Amino acid sequence: MFDIGFSELLLVGLVALLVLGPERLPVAARMAGLWIGRLKRSFNTLKTEVEREIGADEIRRQLHNERILELEREMKQSLQPPAPSAPDETAASPATPPQPASPAAHSDKTPSP
Repeated sequence: MFDIGFSELLLVGLVALLVLGPERLPVAARMAGLWIGRLKRSFNTLKTEVEREIGADEIRRQLHNERILELEREMKQSLQPPAPSAPDETAASPATPPQPASPAAHSDKTPSP
C-alpha cells in the first residue's frame, strides 16, 4: 500500500533509536502499536456500518422494485377483460346457427288475402 521496504523500516527504527534513546523506544513503540490498533478497529467499525447501510439501502430498493412489479401486474390484470370461467347456456356458441324466428313474426311479411 505504501510501498515501504525492509530497508526503509530499518532506517526509521535506527533514527527513532537515536532520537528517543533505548529507554523510551519500547514505550513509544508500544504506544504507536496501541494507536495503530485503535485506528484499525475504528476503520473496521466504520466499514461495517457503511456496509450495513449499503445493504439496508439495497434491501429497501429491492422491496420497492418488487412493490412496483406487483402494482404493474395488478394494473395489467385490471385492464384485461375477465376470462369466462364456465360456458354460459345463454351465450350462443359460434358452431350453432341462430334459431329461426317464430311464425307470428313472419305474419307481417305475408300478403293479406
